[in-house]
Amino acid sequence: MSKAFNSNRREFLKTTSMAGLAAGLSMTVLPALAKGHSNDDFYGGVEEIPYDQQALPYGYTALEPAIDAMTMEIHYSKHASAYAKNLADAVKAENVDTGKEKLSSLLGKISNYSAKMRNNGGGHYNHEFFWKSMKSPKEDNMLSGSLRDAIVKDFGSFDAFKTQFGDAGKNRFGSGWAWLVMIKDNKLIVGSTPNQDNPLMDVSELKGIPLLGLDVWEHAYYLKYQNKRPDYITAWWNLVNWAVVEKRFDKAK
Repeated sequence: MSKAFNSNRREFLKTTSMAGLAAGLSMTVLPALAKGHSNDDFYGGVEEIPYDQQALPYGYTALEPAIDAMTMEIHYSKHASAYAKNLADAVKAENVDTGKEKLSSLLGKISNYSAKMRNNGGGHYNHEFFWKSMKSPKEDNMLSGSLRDAIVKDFGSFDAFKTQFGDAGKNRFGSGWAWLVMIKDNKLIVGSTPNQDNPLMDVSELKGIPLLGLDVWEHAYYLKYQNKRPDYITAWWNLVNWAVVEKRFDKAK
């Protein structure tokens, strides 16, 4: 066997080994690189969501008139409930130890799991996150403090942020979500994800720590707004629980 062959073989093995290592790192570490820290640091800044469905923090009528009671009841008791049930089936079938594996961490390596886990793990996390992001329009929901300062810094103004976030929701083709997320160096960006994907997932083009999410699936607004998604988004701003969003921001920093 020639020396040239051996040399080429060693170079090939070295190159393919490095490629395999890079692929593995991109699958497990890429979400952490979005914030510029280790995986433990990254997930330490994420809001944890239990695997089972939690009670709504308000009644079905609490978000009226922006979101009507019937939409809330169907959304929570039918759609979101189904995601939670199907997630429970998936973690059992795929031998996930939910006592050791946090949902946020599982989503960070969702490419290792089935489509059922991806759709329902994301659907469950997103909805639980969404419910806590809102409160009655009768309550004060003014944004102030460090989060407002960060939004003004990264978007130019609060109104510019609202426009960019709203556009992310309006322009999401089909079903999905609009997000405000934190990435490296505590920078804030907005974007959207399709279906029930979210920025924690290793398969998502938008990566970062979620601070605010808006459901733009038709089941979230169709009974009241029909095909007028922009009207739904405009009304939804009156429901944002900025105190919760700011707590997420402070935890993620």
